[in-house]
Amino acid sequence: MNRKHTIAILVNDQPGVLQRVSGLFGRRGFNIESITVGSSEEPGLSRMVIVTTGDDHTLEQVQKQLYKLIDVIKVIDVSGNPMVGRELGLIKIGAEPSARPEILGIVETFRAAVVDIGPSTLIVQVVGDSEKIDAMIELLKPYGIRELSRTGVTAMNRGFR
Repeated sequence: MNRKHTIAILVNDQPGVLQRVSGLFGRRGFNIESITVGSSEEPGLSRMVIVTTGDDHTLEQVQKQLYKLIDVIKVIDVSGNPMVGRELGLIKIGAEPSARPEILGIVETFRAAVVDIGPSTLIVQVVGDSEKIDAMIELLKPYGIRELSRTGVTAMNRGFR
């Protein structure tokens, strides 16, 4: 049965690692819904967080294949345990001055922030799980979304592990 998986991969910070990891997913027929890469707590190592959908058996095979890549240090199925996952969204919307009070009400409800104000646009920043960002986008659609940029999910397991 297909389900969503969030996988954290600790890798050496080397050129070409991202391409090799993403290529492995593609060869296995997994679509990458989102991928984030950044520094980890260890100098010289980066953490990739990949969100994908597939069955457990195929994911297990992908994990085994990942360990065969020379620059992969550790692979964790973060979604296998309680986790905290967050994403950042920047949304530029059409916002004539008369519509701004309504839009600011939505922004406040979602604990988001207006990060830029133009003569006829606003850029809103929202941080949270993917469902929160999806919900905010839906509420802002009637005002006209001019541009949308999302970071993709980054995640960690809860607790002291």
